[in-house]
Amino acid sequence: MIAWIISYLIPFIVILTVLVFVHELGHFTIARRNGVKVTVFSIGFGPEIFGWTDKHETRWRFSLIPLGGYVKMLGDADVSSGRADASIETLSDGEKQHTLHAKTPWQRIAVAIAGPASNYIFAILVLAFLIIFKGVPSLPATVGKAEPGMIAAEAGIMAGDKIAKINDIEIKDFDHLRKLIKENVGKDISIVINRQNETITKNLSLYQFDSATGTKTPVAKLGIAPGEPTYEPQNPFSAIMHAVSITWNLSVDTLKALGSLIMGEKGSGELGGILSIGDMAAQSTKSGMATILWFMAILSINLGLINLLPIPVLDGGHILLCAIEGVRGKVISQKMQEYIFLAGFLIVAGTMLFATWNDLMRYKVFQVIINWF
Repeated sequence: MIAWIISYLIPFIVILTVLVFVHELGHFTIARRNGVKVTVFSIGFGPEIFGWTDKHETRWRFSLIPLGGYVKMLGDADVSSGRADASIETLSDGEKQHTLHAKTPWQRIAVAIAGPASNYIFAILVLAFLIIFKGVPSLPATVGKAEPGMIAAEAGIMAGDKIAKINDIEIKDFDHLRKLIKENVGKDISIVINRQNETITKNLSLYQFDSATGTKTPVAKLGIAPGEPTYEPQNPFSAIMHAVSITWNLSVDTLKALGSLIMGEKGSGELGGILSIGDMAAQSTKSGMATILWFMAILSINLGLINLLPIPVLDGGHILLCAIEGVRGKVISQKMQEYIFLAGFLIVAGTMLFATWNDLMRYKVFQVIINWF
């Protein structure tokens, strides 16, 4: 148990705490700049473990359950800051001016978007730092490992082979290789391999053929893993540009993956939850500080992007509702807001429960518990 806490739980809590702090600090800073009084800045949920109150009467606290955090502002009904509390009517006119709900829709949008924006800025700075001191990572189209039983291994492709061409198209790097494989799923392809001083051409089929039925089942993977990456040093300006590009591409890829899940093009079993994040955090700590920072940047991008989704309870939901209010010129009714936020809560809670169930199955938690007894 102690080994598990040290290897998995502590890295997970530390990494998540940093990213949550960055996210909530964005909300906090822009709220303060717009004259909103912040009553609580909490890392974690539930009962307070320890904390302090600053000169602006903000309670900074660390709470018992370290699975997120929140910034609570004067007049908020709950930690989501989506609805005003009934007690707001008991405040003086001067106090009401310091509530988020007294601000214009565009000021509230600024406060809502500041959290995800902070995650993106943090990720770009971390990636730029890594690129300046380590370089831009690139994966040459060299085979690091050929999985037994997969197409590549069956065709005699081995570790150390450099994939030079596919269908007479020169391969730039491993990502280019992946792209060409996806474009040719279900087809016959020709691969040119450089092996030491020898050039070898192999013809492969990206499908499985069932001789009994005569059907072809498309296969999207050769079954190879890349070798060690190479790094190209960059100056600070170029590093920031590369960091922005990496952040953009990761965001687009994540949105595409979410779209595939929603459309049923990908299995819902790929959805991971807290245990998956904890496992990745633990693995990153075993590979050095550069890997930890890289993982934190990716996780920060995902945290920022997910929070921008137009789902009530999330920042994106607040942004959407405030934009609607700004266009309509009037506030959405309290009752309608309650229905909207309930629907958002159910969507988010349902997704989290489903992801957690996938984790329990993936890591065979129930089997481990049974073995304990």
